[in-house]
Amino acid sequence: VQLQASGGGSVQAGGSLRLSCVFSGRTFTFADSAMGWFRQAPGKGRDFVAAINWNGGKYYEDSVRGRFTISRDIAKNTGYLQMDNLRPEDTALYFCVSDVRYKGRNPGSFEYWGQGTLVTVSS
Repeated sequence: VQLQASGGGSVQAGGSLRLSCVFSGRTFTFADSAMGWFRQAPGKGRDFVAAINWNGGKYYEDSVRGRFTISRDIAKNTGYLQMDNLRPEDTALYFCVSDVRYKGRNPGSFEYWGQGTLVTVSS
């Protein structure tokens, strides 16, 4: 499984960005798997942001619920993270992740990781 993330950038507080993650590989299919996003702020560990399970169930970290929306386009093998009303504390390197099923919010719950895409939010 390979994951290619894109869409990061620099925005002012209150702005929006949409991250994309293209899935490829044969270990399992995108349609029958979970994908999600973690982020890592400077000097900190990797924190759960959001995930979507194989059956469409969605999970969000409390601080992003209502501002971020996770979705996927199965026909395009692509997942998305729409980020609205961004705050300076959302500044981080964002990683897309995938595994057969959603098993929790610990980084160890996802086996496959893409490279990060940097999001910078200025006040």
